[in-house]
Amino acid sequence: MITWVRATGPSSSILIVCLAIALSACSDSPDSPEIEPSLSREAVVVKTGAQIMSENGFDLFSGKRVGLVTNQTALNDGVHVIDLLNNAPNVELVALFGPEHGLRGDAEAGAAVEDGLDDMTGIPVYSLYGQTNAPAPEILATLDILVFDIQDIGARFYTYIATMGRSMQAAARAGISFVILDRPNPLGGEMMDGYVLDMDFTSGVGPYPIPIQHGLTVGELAKMIKGEGYLEDLEDLSLTVINMEGWTRDMMWPDTGLDWIPTSPNIPTFETALVYLGTCFFEAVSASEGRGTSAPFLTVGAPWLDAVAAVASLTEMNLSGVQFEAGLTTPHSIAGVANNPSFDGEEIAVIKIAVHNIRQFRPLATGLEVLKVVMDLAPDSVRENLVNKRWMGLLSGGDRLANGLASGMSISAIAESWEVEVNQFRSATKPYLLYD
Repeated sequence: MITWVRATGPSSSILIVCLAIALSACSDSPDSPEIEPSLSREAVVVKTGAQIMSENGFDLFSGKRVGLVTNQTALNDGVHVIDLLNNAPNVELVALFGPEHGLRGDAEAGAAVEDGLDDMTGIPVYSLYGQTNAPAPEILATLDILVFDIQDIGARFYTYIATMGRSMQAAARAGISFVILDRPNPLGGEMMDGYVLDMDFTSGVGPYPIPIQHGLTVGELAKMIKGEGYLEDLEDLSLTVINMEGWTRDMMWPDTGLDWIPTSPNIPTFETALVYLGTCFFEAVSASEGRGTSAPFLTVGAPWLDAVAAVASLTEMNLSGVQFEAGLTTPHSIAGVANNPSFDGEEIAVIKIAVHNIRQFRPLATGLEVLKVVMDLAPDSVRENLVNKRWMGLLSGGDRLANGLASGMSISAIAESWEVEVNQFRSATKPYLLYD
């Protein structure tokens, strides 16, 4: 039995609906509003950098030995870029490199990935998330070009952009060219939000001094990494970005006409990617971020949480573009997705987050408001060890968020505190922007 409370605004009545469904099936709650394209224009299908290159017969790679950093997201009309390159005449695809979650995207977050062979082509696959995190010099010595084609989600702490930077460094040191087949930023190219990284907190989830929501494509970010000297040894790197066609900065994922491919096991939908920007911070507290349920990062909670009270508090805030529901669920281990989720097998009270207007929704501020409400409702028995300050610092890019929450600052005040640095970053991006 699950009890759901739906609330869409401060004047809305609160409905309590008893549903006789499995405790673990949070997605069987009342349907979330469907996310539609958000721009008033003719239907657009963006052409990715991979598609542009494919249409040109991969001329840039003709006669070259190519290595490819990629994963399951690198599709072009349903065909993987591995197969496109492998079948291209005059191109020798020599090596494949997989990031966190592996080449096929089926490894759990944080799990080491082993080297191997690609089942379809027999080409060697080298892991960039495990014992090594950058292409090895002896492998790069056999290549002329290293290519990067991965769909990112626009969050600083999503590790694909760290893999990209380390691959750029490896290519530069090996004296080979680095080519990025660009793809959209699913969150769009206009919104930038969150603290700019304090470099004392540099890590795999915080590799560059950029905001949490950076608003750049991977191609633009790569140009900025090189141009601003974010990493060493890139001065002489031969960097080429194959631009998209049809993408503009005001476009979010539903506007692109492209199919969403889960970017990792716990980011199965665009809505998850959008909300994840704010709810990822639940990883740093003694609560569940939804792993082990059917709605990771859209479902957060804990056994001790009064979810009905939390939803009531959030409803009073009248946060834009989003609605909340309270309920119960039980996280379970899911092989390759959530092998050891928080509160495995234990019933927890949860808040489900459903976005109904992606233009109005502010993922970072909303996620932090949810986090603060949950923290404020924590009983004394868990409050002392509620926050993992180290992980909070790595995710947020410094100690200011943890300190602000501990001192009782409002989320609006916290958000105001990063506005100046975000505006400075926005100005710094201008020489590197590839799209209007």
